[in-house]
Amino acid sequence: MSQSKKERGILRYGWFSRLNHWTIAISFVLLVLSGLALFHPFFWGFTALFGGPIMTRILHPFIGVFMSVFFAIMAVRFFKDSLIKRHDIQWLKQIKDVLSNRDEKLPPVGKSNAGQKLVYWIMVFSVPVLLVTGVIIWQPYFADAMPITLLRLGALLHAFVAFLAIITLIIHIYSGIWVKGSFQAMVRGRVSKAWAKHHHDLWYQEKMDEERRRKESLDRIAGQ
Repeated sequence: MSQSKKERGILRYGWFSRLNHWTIAISFVLLVLSGLALFHPFFWGFTALFGGPIMTRILHPFIGVFMSVFFAIMAVRFFKDSLIKRHDIQWLKQIKDVLSNRDEKLPPVGKSNAGQKLVYWIMVFSVPVLLVTGVIIWQPYFADAMPITLLRLGALLHAFVAFLAIITLIIHIYSGIWVKGSFQAMVRGRVSKAWAKHHHDLWYQEKMDEERRRKESLDRIAGQ
């Protein structure tokens, strides 16, 4: 039993965090496909995935609102872990070492590295902008009541920020695949202690301190 527990490693993401993450991920993919179909005729074939052009236009904004709600939950839960700290600045300064896999030269980081934190903050900016501009150009509910200038600016900003979000998420996905074990963490929730120590040493030390304090507390209770 003890050996089995040891092999489980460290819990990195609980079941709700993983469910929330994949709900957002699937919603975002659906938004990209439907949004591209509405953006340019080259992608018009994607409308078949949603039951045709009319259903694509109807579903796209509703999926956007749905995703925004779940993203807001995730943003609140991950806020503390995503604050930029001094070691994150140093990590970014050594981006060449990051890209060259010279991990031994990098400063220790917490639960999230600077790259993950940048993804978080870019999306914290992007999602509200996409939601607001999406509501502005949402037909037939809101767009008809908007001035034509606001509609044009809203559509333009919506497209630019969507492009930024898509590029950011592509980099995020690539990084998750590139760093072996990251994708598994978001699927299974747990990582090995060796992986945690290698990639997120400060977070690893925090978890080990928590484990030590919990063990000491249980020992005190058992000794009473």
